[in-house]
Amino acid sequence: MSTTETDKSRDQAGQDQEDLGAAGSQLSTAPREELSAAPGLGVIGWARWFWRQLTSMRVALLLLLLLSLGAIPGSLIPQTGADLNKVDDFRKAHKTLAPVYDKLGLFHVYSSVWFSAIYILLFVSLIGCIVPRTWQFVGQLRGRPPAAPKRLTRLPAYTTWRTTAEPEQIRAAALALLKKRRFRAHVAGDAVAAEKGYLRELGNLAFHIALIVLLIAFASGQLYKSDGTKLVVEGDGFSNALSQYDDFKSGSLFQNDDLVPFSFDLKDFKGTYELTGPNRGTPRTYEAKIDYSEGAYGKQKSTTIEVNQPLHIGDSKVYLVSHGYAPVITVRDGKGKEVFHDAVPLLPLDGNVTSNGVIKVMDGYRDAQGRKDQLGFQAFFVPTFDPKSGTMLSQFPALVNPLLAVNAYHGDLGVNSGIPQSVYQLDKTHMKAFKDSKGQLLKKLLQPGDTLTLPNGAGSVTFEKDIKEWAGFEIVQEPGSGWALGGALAAIFGLAASLFIQRRRVWVRAVRGADGVTVVEMAGLGRSESAKVPEELGDLAGILYDQAPGAPDPDDHSSESPDTPVVPAEGAEK
Repeated sequence: MSTTETDKSRDQAGQDQEDLGAAGSQLSTAPREELSAAPGLGVIGWARWFWRQLTSMRVALLLLLLLSLGAIPGSLIPQTGADLNKVDDFRKAHKTLAPVYDKLGLFHVYSSVWFSAIYILLFVSLIGCIVPRTWQFVGQLRGRPPAAPKRLTRLPAYTTWRTTAEPEQIRAAALALLKKRRFRAHVAGDAVAAEKGYLRELGNLAFHIALIVLLIAFASGQLYKSDGTKLVVEGDGFSNALSQYDDFKSGSLFQNDDLVPFSFDLKDFKGTYELTGPNRGTPRTYEAKIDYSEGAYGKQKSTTIEVNQPLHIGDSKVYLVSHGYAPVITVRDGKGKEVFHDAVPLLPLDGNVTSNGVIKVMDGYRDAQGRKDQLGFQAFFVPTFDPKSGTMLSQFPALVNPLLAVNAYHGDLGVNSGIPQSVYQLDKTHMKAFKDSKGQLLKKLLQPGDTLTLPNGAGSVTFEKDIKEWAGFEIVQEPGSGWALGGALAAIFGLAASLFIQRRRVWVRAVRGADGVTVVEMAGLGRSESAKVPEELGDLAGILYDQAPGAPDPDDHSSESPDTPVVPAEGAEK
């Protein structure tokens, strides 16, 4: 192509833009991505340049991508806020990587400096982008659609015909038709100007505002959240106080007074399992029946908590997360005095609830000589023992043939040393094992109702027939979860509106030609190249054509005005 042809093309494009005028202006409030010149010297110039870059769409998308990438190590690497023990195990297993991860803050990603910086910059970028666009959109809503350009033939969707109806009648009919189709329309000079699809930009703004809501909800959830677990045996209860939890972690701004006041008692736990087939032993239902009350003097209510069906109390949710067995154990001293009687929860080791644990008798026990002593028992429990297998591995998770294996020790349990210890582990550093008649470790397999007699009149331990079950609950308090859900839904609907709703403008011009016959022109303009604008324009033209039928063409076409070209109604000039 020659230089002259190129210049002509540019002049033609400039002429087209000038002819469209306000009709060719942006149909959205999205800021134009323009290459800004280097800022002038001075702090203000650099500040303006930095602000323009920060509030640009490309930077916002980049920050959103960085935030997503930054969350990956938080999902793959153990976090101190979630499980400190896993972090310690990782440090022991990776002596080289652990110091590097410490310097990069990868063990506490969501509270690290670099993640917080990305988070805050994204927050500021979204606000700086949304505020001016919102004011611009409000201005568009308060204004009117722009008047028709001089040459409608240059618009991508166009049609025209001649009719004997009066121009005023056609404009009135077009105005009524467009308003009926939910266009914002008004008469501007010799044409009707109409616009539709404002929900597209509203959805776009709603999507960005929803992102801000999600960021705020995420931040508040991390700062004010609490998460704790509690094991409750049938017949026991729980009160939502910090001292009642087995394990508890919270956000940095959480206060103990923020705990929702409530309490509950576990009345019964019931689990059902598949009895036959390849899925034998798979749980079918877990149900925990509880009585609960809100506040200190709330009315007691009854309910059932199931898996994935938590109990909602204020901002707290009580989840059922685990279950096991708690055999009832009775320990007596040499004189037959009962020194211990309680249900002892044991921790499951496999899917068939093979369990182990510890029984500790810390106070009230005296040996055969009347001296104070402490007892410790290692317990291994199977709810379904198979004599044919000969192994202490449960064959089914339900209580079909329960069996308890017990080893006995005496001495100092170490509970008075001031060093914390687990209730499920036995510190045998200062303890001695009871021996049988052969000098071996005293141990016995007990069925419900059986008793193990300790040697030398040291007492006995009985496995009672009453076997209780326990349920593990997780109490979660996340004040921002509702806002996060609302923000996510708003983001989805806003994104759908911005993708599927087309903002478009339609003009209907009706003027009297030189021969006294009215010439009708209709044209449409969309924000993007969409087939909906020509189709919609053709539909509107068909309806309007029925109200103002076409007039026969004159024999002499030379009398027609050159500014009103005649194009068939079903055609569209591109």
